Amino acid sequence: MAEALRKVAKGAAYVGGGIVGALALYLAASVGLSAIPVGRANSPAPGTIPAYILSNGVHTDIVLPVRTSQMDWTELVPYTAAPVLDPSRDYIGFGWGDKGFYLNTPTWAELKPSTAVKAMFWLSTTAMHATFHHQPQLGPDCVQVLLTPAEYARLVAFIKNSFDYDAHGRTQHIQGHSYGQHDAFYEAKRTYNLFYTCNTWANEGLKVAGQKAALWTPFEFGIFWQYQ
Repeated sequence: MAEALRKVAKGAAYVGGGIVGALALYLAASVGLSAIPVGRANSPAPGTIPAYILSNGVHTDIVLPVRTSQMDWTELVPYTAAPVLDPSRDYIGFGWGDKGFYLNTPTWAELKPSTAVKAMFWLSTTAMHATFHHQPQLGPDCVQVLLTPAEYARLVAFIKNSFDYDAHGRTQHIQGHSYGQHDAFYEAKRTYNLFYTCNTWANEGLKVAGQKAALWTPFEFGIFWQYQ
């Protein structure tokens, strides 16, 4: 019995050590690759389109004008999808993430282990979160970028392609869910995991638009490092 217990303890120690080592490697890679910049910021020029990178401390959204000559986002995300109709909010923020986190975890205190495991290991579906804003105010958690029409067109295509559409080509509103009075959730494509998080999605969007971004990052600080 004692010998069996020693073997079990030894095996548990190996497993625990492996988990700790993998976590340390993941965090080291996250910090190291987050510090490597790619892309560049453009100088203001006629026809530039203002966009914003907005953080809540954990999650990054990309905020764009609701309407430009190139895109009217209300065709995909109508104001009526939010609990309160407010067309005076002429900016819209987009975030992508794990559906379980989004819908069932409004605060970290409500995070369930099962939700976290599903999110980390490719076991859950995803959602797009759209929030109507007044013009964002610049600060530590909000940065402005200026996009040429061509860059904006690429970012529009990236965001549109992140929605999961029904058989008629319409976005799929997830009824009965919102964080406040001016947001809505929609079905999304792809699968959330340790290596492609909500912040990885936002970072990829910035890359697509030719803006400053991290080489790879799962965390919001990896994006904001590039704009300090």
